[in-house]
Amino acid sequence: MFWQRLHDLIVSLLHVERRFEPFFRPAVDAVLREPSAALIQYLINRQRRDEGLGLAEEKRQPDEEQHLQSMIDSMAAYMRQHWQPGNYQRTGNTKTHGVVRGEVTIRDDLPPQFRRGVFAEPKTYRAWVRFSGPGPDWPRDIDDVGFVSCAIKLMGVPGPKLLDDEKLTQDFLSICTPTFVTPDTRANAKLQAWILKGRPLWYFADLSDSHLLDGLMQSWWNKTQSNPLGERYWSCVPYLLGEGQAMMYSVYPRSKVYRHIPRLPLRPPDNYLRDNMVRTLAEQDVDFDLMLQLQTDPFRMPIENAAVRWPEKLSPFVPAARLHIPRQKFDTPAQLALANNLSYNPWHCLPEHRPLGNQSRARKRMYWELSRLRQQVNKTPHIEPTGDEVFD
Repeated sequence: MFWQRLHDLIVSLLHVERRFEPFFRPAVDAVLREPSAALIQYLINRQRRDEGLGLAEEKRQPDEEQHLQSMIDSMAAYMRQHWQPGNYQRTGNTKTHGVVRGEVTIRDDLPPQFRRGVFAEPKTYRAWVRFSGPGPDWPRDIDDVGFVSCAIKLMGVPGPKLLDDEKLTQDFLSICTPTFVTPDTRANAKLQAWILKGRPLWYFADLSDSHLLDGLMQSWWNKTQSNPLGERYWSCVPYLLGEGQAMMYSVYPRSKVYRHIPRLPLRPPDNYLRDNMVRTLAEQDVDFDLMLQLQTDPFRMPIENAAVRWPEKLSPFVPAARLHIPRQKFDTPAQLALANNLSYNPWHCLPEHRPLGNQSRARKRMYWELSRLRQQVNKTPHIEPTGDEVFD
């Protein structure tokens, strides 16, 4: 009981800090974020050893399947404990801020080494883009952990896919931090266990297996969010870019968007992030660049450790496509409900973009099983969208 109360006190203090953060955080980030991240990454890399892997080469971890099963069991148990049938939510990227229509246009000036898979030729794909909050709960926006995500589902993509439940889609999943919250599935299984206990912060501070550096790295990008349409997102885990090439991708904002948060430092509206998205898309179009980064050093740009940020000095991000989100009204109950029928999974992809690394191998079964559990209990059957969906 003491440790639970201490954890809850720390969380309450963080909630207070979030209300004051917009007044000072931009200046702090401008001066300290990149130098601090560089130091953290140096310390993380000091703890690693070179396993002699090649470019785009994977290596299974010991007990990887046991870690995966532990993650699935913990996350399914959390769903059963915290949600009622008919209202089961995702255990990650839980709160839907909006599902919006968009188009992704592949650039015609890509260098030859990037022309693989969906990037092989200039083409425009329709897309459903879901912006969401962190999970595993559905808090007031000001009380979340300062995290947003962006999931893009391209439609009309020909060719065989690695999951057969969708025939013509390609998914790109990204979050607002350049590294993932856990380095591997072993650590992720521990995090999920702490979440189930109601004390996720102890995962980072556990002296027997500390992940303090990972927590510090996340903290430089987790902040009081103002508008998901204006944030940068990263894949955090690698993917193939054709055989023998690995890539990371990033969704980079190109538009100025409405960012005012009402009533700070008091209590803003519970869903002010959606409100700001609504206001933005009522007044303007929004654009992002979908950018790719090639792996050029197998140790400094690892496949199996998602806590390591791939250095842009070794390989810069290259704009590969433009995500265009036109002005639209998206906050109708019917369109928001579409999120319940959609399944975003990085394995909804062409073989040329196969997910790499232990976190991605885990996602294949984990996302599948938890998505089916949620949709079966809620009686919201999975659909493969076409882009022709119409809402009253």
